[in-house]
Amino acid sequence: MGKTGQYVLFAGGAAAFTASAVAGWWGARRLKAIHRRSAVAGPVSAPISGPQRIAVVINPVKNNAAGAREQIRHAIQTAGWPEPVFFETTVEDPGYGQARTALDEGYDVVLAAGGDGTVRAVAEVLAGSGVPLGLIPLGTGNLLARNLQMNVTDLRGCVGAALFGWERRIDTATAELQNAVDGTVTRHGFLVMAGIGMDAEVLVDTRDDLKKTIGWMAYTAAGLRHLSGRRKAVTISLDGAHPQKRKIRSILFANCGQMPGGLDFLPDAMVDDGLLDAVVISPRSVAGWILMYLKVLFKHNGVLPIMRSYAVNRMTVWSPEPMETQLDGDPSGPATRISVEIWPQSLSVRVRPEQ
Repeated sequence: MGKTGQYVLFAGGAAAFTASAVAGWWGARRLKAIHRRSAVAGPVSAPISGPQRIAVVINPVKNNAAGAREQIRHAIQTAGWPEPVFFETTVEDPGYGQARTALDEGYDVVLAAGGDGTVRAVAEVLAGSGVPLGLIPLGTGNLLARNLQMNVTDLRGCVGAALFGWERRIDTATAELQNAVDGTVTRHGFLVMAGIGMDAEVLVDTRDDLKKTIGWMAYTAAGLRHLSGRRKAVTISLDGAHPQKRKIRSILFANCGQMPGGLDFLPDAMVDDGLLDAVVISPRSVAGWILMYLKVLFKHNGVLPIMRSYAVNRMTVWSPEPMETQLDGDPSGPATRISVEIWPQSLSVRVRPEQ
């Protein structure tokens, strides 16, 4: 690349950084009214009456985990319900085994107190069981809670909704990942958004120490480092249709589309409509990323060839070489095939009555 190309790349990166910073501030402040919407369409129903047995799957290393324990215990004692049982997550098990134990032991409600990974693990176990999930958001993104219009900074309010709120049925999704190089095949659930390509690369490259100090804005620095990458050839199939060739930077599979910072990435995505909104992202330059970002920021209805979306029940993507993948903001490893599918109305979540 010559000096001119390097200058353009630097200028484009600086512009993208400025746009991202402005979007983070403006999206959360000046554009809050524009982007605020309901990501659900169906009604809520009253929970079971009387005392309930509560299990809490909690990530003990999250900020304010101790405060969450205290708030949960206090609310349950005040209600006169049986003492809750806490199951701590570990590095080896982020919540799957703990949630299965809670389900096997017949608890009435299972609370997930942690970040998106804890919520995803617990929800995967509870999906289809009829046992409701309560959200105690303690993470950086807290994506499902945001899409359900919960105030993630109000711990007491979230505890109240998780214990005494009404119940809303939402969709869940599954992703099967295959890596033809090492022969591994894994299958996991997700609630908000899965992806393959640059979005996952950014997550892998984001420093944990920055996430702890500056929150979701930590992803900006990693994103800048990946802006100038090349598109990759993949094959995709929508709802079992004939496969088609594409060149992409990322493909996202969204159950809902509201993101931190007040941005609504996919205004048509609903968490209970029985569909996934798949987005094929294929900018060729930094300018393309900026154009796409501005479209999202201002909710412009115009069609961008570099950002195509499709409403699907299932979708498969094949890649000649392993590409990074992510599930609800957590890296899920490289894959040569990802197959996603929606499961309508499969999970009950506790929310405030007015939600």
